[in-house]
Amino acid sequence: MRYGRVVIFLAAAVVILLPLHSPAPLIYTPGEGWYYELPGQTLNWQRSRARDQLAVAQQYYKERDYTNALRAAYRVVQVWPLSDYAPDAEYLMGLCLEAKHKDEAAFKAYQAIIEKYPNSPRYEEVIWRQYRIADKFLGGEWTKLWNYIPFFPSMDTAADMFDNIVTNGPYSDVAPHAQLRIGVAREKQHDYVSAVAAYGTAADRYHDQPTIAADAVFREAESYRKQAATAEYDQSMAQQAIETYTDFMTLFPDDKRVPQAQKAIVALKAEQVHGAFEVAQFYEMYHKWDGAAIYYNQVLQLDPNSPYAETARRRIEILKPRLHVSEN
Repeated sequence: MRYGRVVIFLAAAVVILLPLHSPAPLIYTPGEGWYYELPGQTLNWQRSRARDQLAVAQQYYKERDYTNALRAAYRVVQVWPLSDYAPDAEYLMGLCLEAKHKDEAAFKAYQAIIEKYPNSPRYEEVIWRQYRIADKFLGGEWTKLWNYIPFFPSMDTAADMFDNIVTNGPYSDVAPHAQLRIGVAREKQHDYVSAVAAYGTAADRYHDQPTIAADAVFREAESYRKQAATAEYDQSMAQQAIETYTDFMTLFPDDKRVPQAQKAIVALKAEQVHGAFEVAQFYEMYHKWDGAAIYYNQVLQLDPNSPYAETARRRIEILKPRLHVSEN
């Protein structure tokens, strides 16, 4: 046991001390991590002025040498963070990381531009690039541990990215689309409560943009409908869906999805009737006469011509003598 500990200690010491005795410099670049420049392989990429250093990075990028372009651009940001060339270097870092399929790191590089250089002329372009990256994760792209190891698709990652974009500029051109995508990501998780909230925000905040607002209200109704389908004997979500579909048809009568909304309302009302009838039967089975009568009456109120209506009428007549009578 003692021998094993010694071996582990010596191995750890070698790993820790190796950089101190290595003739090759140890360099860190965001999105790339630590790396050595081996003897004989050192590239002449460092310059003494920010402008020249950026030019080196841009040349590497033009040659599709994204690794060295990234390192050269990072040196601009690290050595001359307040220079006029730093925003372009940060942007180039994002481009390189995208080219290397390290989308999460690229998203963070673009985020750094927004946070550090809010007046950058690239602002709109940057948040649209963030949007396209987030859309990849919405489409199922896998997240990566430490930017290298494929992990799994994550709708949380997609939703967080879209939320970040909206926070960056709630009234930018991209924000309405990003807000809708938050709802889509939550729908894919079957988190319909969060999806409804996201679509509701889009409908309220961007009500002056008819295309966005119509899509938001329709998707909100769809989320309520899906939530109703998962809630046994809970008719409140179905009613919310019906009301939201009705709002959609009232606000956007010319939308091509109006027939779809009408069909959904018919189906939801039929499900409401079926649900009320089943609840009535449940109460009747356990001799809860008043409860049974209430739900049989609800069947008639929801749709007096439904397939359940005639049975509901008969059961109400049979139950009348038993109503308001002690169940003991």
